[in-house]
Amino acid sequence: MIYLLIAVLLFASLLIYFRIADKYNIIDKPNQRSSHTRITIRGGGIVFPVAMLLFYVFFGLQSGDLKWAGLLAGTLAISVVSFWDDVSSLPNKVRILVHLLAVSALLYSLGLYSLLPWWGIVISYILIIGTINAYNFMDGINGITGAYSLAILLSCLYFNERIQQIMPPAYLLVPAIACLVFLFFNFRTRAKCFAGDVGSVSIGFWIISVLAMIMIATGDFRYLYFLAVYGVDAILTIMHRLLLKQNIFEAHRLHFYQILANERKVPHLLVATLYALVQLAINAFILFTSFNFILTGAVVCLPLILLYLIKPRLMRLKVIAQ
Repeated sequence: MIYLLIAVLLFASLLIYFRIADKYNIIDKPNQRSSHTRITIRGGGIVFPVAMLLFYVFFGLQSGDLKWAGLLAGTLAISVVSFWDDVSSLPNKVRILVHLLAVSALLYSLGLYSLLPWWGIVISYILIIGTINAYNFMDGINGITGAYSLAILLSCLYFNERIQQIMPPAYLLVPAIACLVFLFFNFRTRAKCFAGDVGSVSIGFWIISVLAMIMIATGDFRYLYFLAVYGVDAILTIMHRLLLKQNIFEAHRLHFYQILANERKVPHLLVATLYALVQLAINAFILFTSFNFILTGAVVCLPLILLYLIKPRLMRLKVIAQ
């Protein structure tokens, strides 16, 4: 009954936000680097920080565990600055500072300051902030953020319920419900809204906290590969752009999913579904095998890398067709 109430509240929050966004012109106008052609409401991903707030109200407070307050604080901080950036661009220094504060809240909430050496903490900051930004960069076509996040959350829910329970199921079910609510408006040929930075950054932050809890409890870093599809696409695209001597912080259309959707005209929803299903298959492989970290990485990442390497050919085919 509580989950149904949360779903209703999340729907209501988005409908209210649509009115506000329409009134204050919070929209995404297409440009040469966009993957869409129509003006669309930006910031629909505000449903994710609202979901975190609802989780805390309905479940976190009752548990008495202060880590939920820390994770809520981190999520709200990073969501506010991301939403602000959606509405009017912020200086990079401000955004980076808030990201550092949010990650600090996450590390403190999970007790990592006492578990890791100083160099491990430094690496954690770099990896987490890099992953958050990669999650943001990968949000470029209808359905991809919601579907991909849902695939990861359902995989983690299976782990939590069938293998080892290390967190309240609500910490996985509430964001999964938020994904479904968001997808109702976004998983369409003509999306009602886009996630915006506030959506991709906040759900990325939430998923990182979930994976961190799993890895802390199990000591098994293979669960990093629950982000393999996004990770390979993001890292190889950065390498590609560096080879082209481009500014990697500027908007572009060189991700593999963007080439498929924009250059090869594969339907956005099909591309988003394929990304989610491939990641789901990888997650199942990890859950049902016991290979070590390196072997799992080879089995999981090498096929993705080889697949990515056909991207230049897809781009040349586009040029030839023109």
